[in-house]
Amino acid sequence: MGTIQEGFPEKSLAVEPLVAASIDTGAAPVPARLSLPPKGSCWYCEKPLDSVRRFCGKSCSDSFDEEAEFTR
Repeated sequence: MGTIQEGFPEKSLAVEPLVAASIDTGAAPVPARLSLPPKGSCWYCEKPLDSVRRFCGKSCSDSFDEEAEFTR
């Protein structure tokens, strides 16, 4: 009868697919605005919104992305 450790795969084998998936595949980066939770107001101009939207319009969304690009 073998030890318990022999019955489990190597930890490095379980991690490798995750590492391979995180390698840059040339896809466009995800905009910072997609990681923001809705807060009830526009993240750029603070105009009141519903509890689903993050920005009041495309101009605020684009301005937020532009500002985030320069503050990285």
